[in-house]
Amino acid sequence: MPRKPPEIVTHALELFAPLGTVRVKSMFGGWGFYLDDLFFALEAWETLYLKADAESEKAFIDAGCSRFVYTQKDGKTFSMGYWTAPEETLDSPAAMAPWARLAIDCALRNRKPKKPRRNTG
Repeated sequence: MPRKPPEIVTHALELFAPLGTVRVKSMFGGWGFYLDDLFFALEAWETLYLKADAESEKAFIDAGCSRFVYTQKDGKTFSMGYWTAPEETLDSPAAMAPWARLAIDCALRNRKPKKPRRNTG
């Protein structure tokens, strides 16, 4: 039986609604957000994170956001190119829109090309 998403995931889907059809997928104890086939946001530990790269992360830094950081069982720290959403963006879809667009643009820039299908016949 699929697990029920936490309130932050349901709320984030409402915030992302103006973007189009966003789907959510359970993954690694958290949740991933997809617009079409673009993975642009994630939820972990009741926190929403948006995808960023060298081109967009300065906006997140300037807004006082925090990078996604995970400490493994062996004590090693692991980080990914995801940043917390600015607090005020959680208030409305209009406030979230420019930040979600940054994350989607980042996902587009960093999209891996699909591998061509091999003809097996």
